[in-house]
Amino acid sequence: MTKMAALASADWQWENATAGAAAGLATVTFSHPLDVVRTRFQVYDGRISNVPAYRNTPHALFAIARSEGFRGIYAGFYPAVLGSTISWGLYFFFYSKAKQRYLRNREELSPGLHLASAAEAGALVSFCTNPIWLVKTRLQLQTPNQIRPYNGFHDALRTIIKEEGWKALYKGLMPGLFLQVTHGAIQFTAYEEFRKILVSLKAQENENPLATAADLLDSVDYATLGASSKLAAILTTYPFQVVRSRLQQRPSTTGVPRYMDSWHVVKETARFEGLRGFYRGITPNMLKNIPAASITFIVYENVLNLLKLSRREY
Repeated sequence: MTKMAALASADWQWENATAGAAAGLATVTFSHPLDVVRTRFQVYDGRISNVPAYRNTPHALFAIARSEGFRGIYAGFYPAVLGSTISWGLYFFFYSKAKQRYLRNREELSPGLHLASAAEAGALVSFCTNPIWLVKTRLQLQTPNQIRPYNGFHDALRTIIKEEGWKALYKGLMPGLFLQVTHGAIQFTAYEEFRKILVSLKAQENENPLATAADLLDSVDYATLGASSKLAAILTTYPFQVVRSRLQQRPSTTGVPRYMDSWHVVKETARFEGLRGFYRGITPNMLKNIPAASITFIVYENVLNLLKLSRREY
């Protein structure tokens, strides 16, 4: 019996990782152009910058497409796909594993334990993927007049290690860690609580007392849950994204970084831009992430239900 439980647990964790990876791949393919625009807005501080000034999101998309073509709109796509697929796969895996551990001797998890599970998963993912996100940011910030541009993901990795050392791959780790932990914790806690409320409401309307969440919820429900939970997370954690992006910029040709550490970013941004500076690029971020969260959870829940159904039939 214990062996069967262990096998079922392993299957469940594998299913969560697979569903999460598929969700991440679908998400990044759909939303990458907005990610490029968001990154360029985040690092533009109105002073010295290698990034062109854009009036708004449509202008940025049009200008990048016109001057840099498809390659500019999809700059950093490979590390984005790699990072997103790995991140979502690891996130759902670590998150489900943490929930299983906290569920021992409990019938259900409290909001606090959902928060702890999501925070734990976020921290582990952040440590694993920071180098990928740093390379993605730098590739997205490259423009046609870039001096000594990176020639793709692997060239960027080699160049960064050669010119700046391996520690440079972990620039922006601290704000990234805070972002990953708090954003994921808020998003998943909100998702689980909203989902619980929705299942309860639909169960009252359903005459079948044995109906599960998979029976009660459809893709529209998953999309709504994903979007609403993402909105709550974005509004509270966005400044961490700006700080991380500014730290991850490529140093000048003399090797001097624009910002020395997170506190330097916070001081300079507050001094020259005020509160608005910490929310630069939030419009393309919302346009990217709210629909993307809907797609992610539609794919995740449906793939997970399909895998569970296949396991039952097997």
